[in-house]
Amino acid sequence: MKKINLNGTLRPRVITLAIATLTIGFLAAACQEAPTEPAAEGESPAAEESAASGEGLKLGALLPATGDLSSIGQPMLDALPLIVEEVNACGGVNDADVTLVIEDDQTDPTAGAEAMTKLVEADQVGAVVGAFASSVSTAAVDIAARTEVPLVSPGSTSPVFTEKAAAGDFNGFWARTAPPDTYQAEALAQLAIDEGWQNVSTVVINNDYGVGFEQAFVAEFEERGGTIVNKDNPTRYDPKATTFESEAAAAFGGEPDAVVAVLYAETGSLLLKSAYEQGLTEGVQILLTDGVQTPDFPEAVGNTADGSYILAGAIGTVPGAGGPALADFTAKWEESKGEPPGAFVPHTWDAAALLMLAAEAAGSNEGSAIAAELRNVAEGGTEVTDICAGLEALRNGEDINYQGASGNVDIDENGDVVGNYDVWTVTDEGQIEVIDQVILGE
Repeated sequence: MKKINLNGTLRPRVITLAIATLTIGFLAAACQEAPTEPAAEGESPAAEESAASGEGLKLGALLPATGDLSSIGQPMLDALPLIVEEVNACGGVNDADVTLVIEDDQTDPTAGAEAMTKLVEADQVGAVVGAFASSVSTAAVDIAARTEVPLVSPGSTSPVFTEKAAAGDFNGFWARTAPPDTYQAEALAQLAIDEGWQNVSTVVINNDYGVGFEQAFVAEFEERGGTIVNKDNPTRYDPKATTFESEAAAAFGGEPDAVVAVLYAETGSLLLKSAYEQGLTEGVQILLTDGVQTPDFPEAVGNTADGSYILAGAIGTVPGAGGPALADFTAKWEESKGEPPGAFVPHTWDAAALLMLAAEAAGSNEGSAIAAELRNVAEGGTEVTDICAGLEALRNGEDINYQGASGNVDIDENGDVVGNYDVWTVTDEGQIEVIDQVILGE
């Protein structure tokens, strides 16, 4: 496998890309698929008491504790009790403790829709953090719009949400703290061109995330002069498949310089392992995306005959976190968990923070009131990075501009934010290491 030369062209640097107006009709998405029992509610005794009396904000969570994205989803879920505990310790929202109600969406659209229905109808939450998989958010957002409960995703990156929001489909009940995949595809295409990988093939999970990313990447890569080896016969795999020999052979055939693999962790590890076992990865650069950026992924793909990691030298992109609140959030996380936060964890923290701040600004725990204030607390007032400071300012009648851990989280009229991207690699020791950053700017 081609290795990255950290002393060569791929060294820490900043790449500035122009952002085009989002008129692209790509059906993309970050992440989707699989079922099990819902997770238990996570809530403090004080929150239970306020919920029983009919007081207090009930905040729902719709994230994957199980399924193909569980390795990324579980740390995201861990962020929510931390922020709710912090908020309740500094006075709660609207003079009462916040109750956290967690549902496992199982990385599956059907299970996600059922869980979302439970959250809004049975649990009567005022707002929901979720989903992660774009396919799950697609299933959940119609329920959110119909029941007037705002849904803020920390990781669903499909550009289709931008299009539907612009068409008025969501009535302001949708937003996200991670940027659309249109930007990530642009970043990955530019990275491939900069590194000299002119002939690239693709293999993607056959859902909104994979196919949409594929389409966005192909357009961006060809615009920069690159060639897609398998453009006329793209390789897409069934999310429920268990063997991937033919897909691996199709993607790595044709002598590409690199293979862009848009995968989920469980199924993706099997596909890449199959490619290696068929002798197809030698001399081919593997390019990955956010769906597999988890510490366990290199181990899951496995080792070569001499004990090296199959994925050593693979590189990828993932929405980065670089907001003004990141240092403080990271310190809190490391004190609690003993390790740095993973991908999309800061975005989860920010999604919950925005919803609780919006409820305080509205003076109401009702979904429609929260949705109406969501953009207002994200921009335009006094900058705050600490949620308790923001809540206190709102109690004093001040306008605030929440500056998050993931970014400044300025939400536009379509519920989108602009973000940056980390470039990461798999080291010889099988570790995930961030080696670069792509800055998207005007």
